[in-house]
Amino acid sequence: MTDTSADLHHSILTLDTHVDIPWPDRGDFATGAPSRRVDLPRMRAGGLRAACLVAYVGQGACDTDGHAAASARALAMLRVINDAGRVEGVRVCDTAAGVRAAYEAGDIAIIPAVENGYAMGDNLSLIGQFRALGARYMTLTHNGHNSLADSARPMHHLNDPESLHGGLSALGRAAIAEMNRTGMLIDVSHTARDTMMQAVELSRAPVFASHSCVRALCDHPRNLDDGQLDALRACGGVIHITAMDAFLRPRDVRDIRPVTVADFVDHIDYAVQRIGIKHVGISSDFDGGGGIRGWADASESGNLTAELLRRGYDHAQIAALWGENFLRLLDQADTVARTTA
Repeated sequence: MTDTSADLHHSILTLDTHVDIPWPDRGDFATGAPSRRVDLPRMRAGGLRAACLVAYVGQGACDTDGHAAASARALAMLRVINDAGRVEGVRVCDTAAGVRAAYEAGDIAIIPAVENGYAMGDNLSLIGQFRALGARYMTLTHNGHNSLADSARPMHHLNDPESLHGGLSALGRAAIAEMNRTGMLIDVSHTARDTMMQAVELSRAPVFASHSCVRALCDHPRNLDDGQLDALRACGGVIHITAMDAFLRPRDVRDIRPVTVADFVDHIDYAVQRIGIKHVGISSDFDGGGGIRGWADASESGNLTAELLRRGYDHAQIAALWGENFLRLLDQADTVARTTA
């Protein structure tokens, strides 16, 4: 970072919308550990002021035992994420106002979330339990179809067909209504295209992609095509470009050179030009596979700001990308929850 980019970086509310937590928990978030890409020391070193920590549950059998195990794990993970609030200088926040208050006080803000609707099984009441533990979004699927919806990546070892529900199931539609009612954002990263487009139509609050990239630049099933980007803009949503090398550049490029921060910002540039600065954000997927040259862990977060500044983005635009757009979504989801009977 230059002195100018460092000053800018440390003057804005920087928020990473998708960070996995190691599991089982090792109790090393506050102290840091060589195996982690995101922990308190790295966040402070990199000027990263807030992060969504996710309770990730991998896809398994959609039966009673599988659902019970997934739900128990998600609830346990959310409790561990909440434990971060016991650390001095850290606040667990579930509103945009709370995140802003933490920032103004110089504290690190942690926003809980859930990755994979498999975590709720077929029990809608678990959405309320997740929300009561601070969760502000749930990713509808992971890799593999679940009882809510079709995934962008059917899993052969789970005997997945290409499409199980044709997008959302009846339960998935009910889950979206319940998430709107409780103020949880609908995350369409990992979902099939049909799932994503149906979620946009059904949700009263904007949907978003917490960790996805642009398909026009890298033809990966996890990335969003132009039509999906346009749908996000139409519903007021946001795509958060993520630091997963396989989503940023195709294999032929990765075989000859490492993926870099410049490649990451190429995806930001494309999305901004396609759908506007209000609909684009930043995520890492750290500790869930994310990490590229120049942004290998949270301590290097300032390198993104430096590259954005070099590309001509101004202070307000960089602040929008780094967190303001996501905070707007939280406020909109809260407004919908207050007005939903």
